[in-house]
Amino acid sequence: MKKIMTVIALVFLLIQVANSRISSLDAWKSIYTITKEMKDPVFKNKVYNVIDFGAKGDGVTKNTAAINEAIERCSIDGGGHVVISKGTYLTGAVHLKSNVDLHLEAGAVLKFSTDSKDYLPLVQTRWEGDDCFNYCPLIFADGQTNFALTGKGLLDGQGSVTNWWPWKGIVKMGFVKGSPSQLDPLCRPLLKKYNDTQVPVAMRQMGEGFYLRPQFINFIHCKNFKIEDVTITNSPFWVIHPLLSQNVIVRNVTVNSEGPNNDGCDPESCTNVLIENCIFNTGDDCIALKSGRDFDGRRANAPIENVLIKNCHMRKGHGGVSMGSEISGGCKNIFVENCEMSSPELDRAILIKTNNNRGGTTDGVYVRNVIVGEVRDAILSINTSYHVDTEGQGNFIPMIRNVYLSHVNSKKSTYALWLDGLKGQHTVSNIEVRNCIFSGVKKPNFFQYVDHVILNHVMIDGKLLNEQLP
Repeated sequence: MKKIMTVIALVFLLIQVANSRISSLDAWKSIYTITKEMKDPVFKNKVYNVIDFGAKGDGVTKNTAAINEAIERCSIDGGGHVVISKGTYLTGAVHLKSNVDLHLEAGAVLKFSTDSKDYLPLVQTRWEGDDCFNYCPLIFADGQTNFALTGKGLLDGQGSVTNWWPWKGIVKMGFVKGSPSQLDPLCRPLLKKYNDTQVPVAMRQMGEGFYLRPQFINFIHCKNFKIEDVTITNSPFWVIHPLLSQNVIVRNVTVNSEGPNNDGCDPESCTNVLIENCIFNTGDDCIALKSGRDFDGRRANAPIENVLIKNCHMRKGHGGVSMGSEISGGCKNIFVENCEMSSPELDRAILIKTNNNRGGTTDGVYVRNVIVGEVRDAILSINTSYHVDTEGQGNFIPMIRNVYLSHVNSKKSTYALWLDGLKGQHTVSNIEVRNCIFSGVKKPNFFQYVDHVILNHVMIDGKLLNEQLP
């Protein structure tokens, strides 16, 4: 009888694996159908050089008015290419408009002012998932369509231990004791209180005196745009932040920005996102997928969904591809393939982080053909108690299900898999890892409060695993 039950269990496991594989292949077909239908923005063959509007690439003249005038004229005329020629152009906030390609030629540098007043008036955005009015991001668009940021030039936010980064409140980032920072009770904690108490967004006026650093690039309520070829460095805060937008392309972009919270690319509450052929060397997550924090995320109820990340290189950062922690609106249909992730200063390859203040459901994460040289912690990490030590416990149970890894090979990590659910809540379920090789693993897999974990032909330091837990 025992042998019969063992055979039945094995057959059941094989059927489950076969069905999940079919489902996984169908999912990959669906995301490629979606991304093939995403078209690059198209522009009129007309050029507007910012020099013709009075800009000077001398690194000293402030060109904010000239650059924005060129963009405005181009858009009014029906669109085209606004060109930044070789040189260094100092500027404040740049506002992109519909049908405009802001193009940086090789040798062109857009160097952004470190004077916070150059990012006024305030604009509506999200700051770490909280809705508010804050400083205008360095490059901003609201409600625009068919536009782009392209070229072989450099975007320099001038974030450093003397500009922007000290506001984080960390000594190694330039903070001097006694100086104001976002950690002050009237700064970041106040914004969290606004969210917790559901204060109307129009009353959440931050900006001067609140020390919430602006994003580098933030496009909100936009459609059909791309960021291509540019190099971005020294961001004050998050680097690329598409928000509540559709049909987003980030291609051939290099991000070298190691300041605090310098996430490389954070699509938030967006639908249909393609990130390909990019390099990320960051001070936080290389790519982080988000959908709002706590009440604000649940109110908008706008998930991050239909995301394809491929052919990217992740170097320094907290996570290669992360989901969360601001993910209250949900996360679904996320695909990662043909990426390389490796650095002694990269913490995790794939990370899902949330807690019971966030809630939300993460459903459908597909990872294949990923090479991991070295990470500090785990190849796959799921943490449902992220930051509860500082935020406390909530009543919104997060759900994470249907996570598939295949053909992921790694050479060095502390854990292969680190999966931590919530006791008695069945928060983490249906995790399948197959045809993976994990080498140089220091500690055994960690599984706590998880349901239905399938390991199919998984090799960990030479030991073959084929099992279902529990």
